Amino acid sequence: MRLGADVIVFSSHLNDGILTQSIGLLSYTYMMQTQLDRVVIPMVHYQINTSSGSFGILNDREHFISNLSIMLRWSPFTSELELLEQLDEIGCHGTKIIIYNLWFNDDGNLELDFDFDPEDICIAGDIKKKEADAPSSWKKLNEQHTANRLRYSLRVYLSILYLRLPENFTIILRGKIVELHNIADDLKHPEYIVYKPHSSDQSAVVTTIGFIKEAPEVNVHGFNIYHKNRLILVVSYLRNRGRGVVGVLIADFIQPTHNKQDFERTSLFAKLENRLKDMTWEYWDCRCHLLGYQKKMPKSQVPVDTLPPKPPGLEIPMALNKSSYPQSTLEQVSLTKRKERRESMDLHKMKKQTREQDFSASVGCNNENIQTTGCSEDQEEDRGAVHLIEVNKKLHARCLEFEQTNKELYHKVIELRSKIQEAKLEYNSLLSEVKYQDGTPLQPSFVYPDFVSLVQAYLL
Repeated sequence: MRLGADVIVFSSHLNDGILTQSIGLLSYTYMMQTQLDRVVIPMVHYQINTSSGSFGILNDREHFISNLSIMLRWSPFTSELELLEQLDEIGCHGTKIIIYNLWFNDDGNLELDFDFDPEDICIAGDIKKKEADAPSSWKKLNEQHTANRLRYSLRVYLSILYLRLPENFTIILRGKIVELHNIADDLKHPEYIVYKPHSSDQSAVVTTIGFIKEAPEVNVHGFNIYHKNRLILVVSYLRNRGRGVVGVLIADFIQPTHNKQDFERTSLFAKLENRLKDMTWEYWDCRCHLLGYQKKMPKSQVPVDTLPPKPPGLEIPMALNKSSYPQSTLEQVSLTKRKERRESMDLHKMKKQTREQDFSASVGCNNENIQTTGCSEDQEEDRGAVHLIEVNKKLHARCLEFEQTNKELYHKVIELRSKIQEAKLEYNSLLSEVKYQDGTPLQPSFVYPDFVSLVQAYLL
């Protein structure tokens, strides 16, 4: 109902020589025009015995005639014969879905564009936006790339929807077969990286990563994540670091959402997402020079001759990250500090001798007190170090508290999700047990009271 107001469904099934054929109508137009306060889905069912050739209906006769008349009035078909022809096209097994009365946008045009490409179905608004925003010189490579076209082209989206197709399976769009496109086959400088999920009962998966063949001209990057051979999500990281890096993997160990457009936001998926981001940047740091970019050198490997010269008359300051300085510089700093310490001790010694000569009456001040005076600076430094250690311990304790709170909240979320799932199961079970007041089972025309408001809210 997101695509159109009305839909009619045809289905056939053959089992042990008995062919069952069913037709169902879900019409928003019918419910609004007749001002129904509940959702009504008329259905008709046929049964054919292929061995004897007998033909019959499974509905009550009066109920069958009522539902058939609704279908003929509110569907594109005007006779029962036309409905049966649709079932004959399906054959013994299959389903046909026809959506009509498609929605219009605010401009009064169809949301789906059937004229832009006679072999494709596109989203009209997205096509106009792409054409308006794209410069002519940049459009050919970027806008025609699969990563951008799949957002509005049904044919391009279907071409990468599955990694592999069975031999007896074909997707036909507007009379033309959709060709399968595996993005992993187009990568330059591909690498295969094994990822082990953070769960002991899950096997490792192989991730294919590399540069797209149009790189660096095309600014496309990210991962196509598949679940059981079907594309679920395209993850991208909007940074220049990683431009042109594309990856493909099958992640059967995480659960997709009900609409197959995303994954459940669990801790397992979050860890996978973080690893893919790191994987992208690691590949870029090691391979970006293959596309002509300058390889970034880690700080720990900066050559000695590239360090700035020491200004005259100034000492080299002590650095917290000592590994960034050459060994000779560290030795020079150490010798300078020891020399300053000795000069300070000599100064204290000279002061001591002066005090002994000029103030002989103060001889009572023993050597221990003098040593204490000479070492007061060291004691002050020690007290500062002890204070920093205590502060560090307190911060570490607070971090542990936050981690524990985070774990408790995570377990609470899991518990609430479990309760929601149980409530859904119980709700579905209660729906299946609903009967009429006289105790007879529900007829094929299903009635769900108080559901029209929900449908209207969804459509709005």
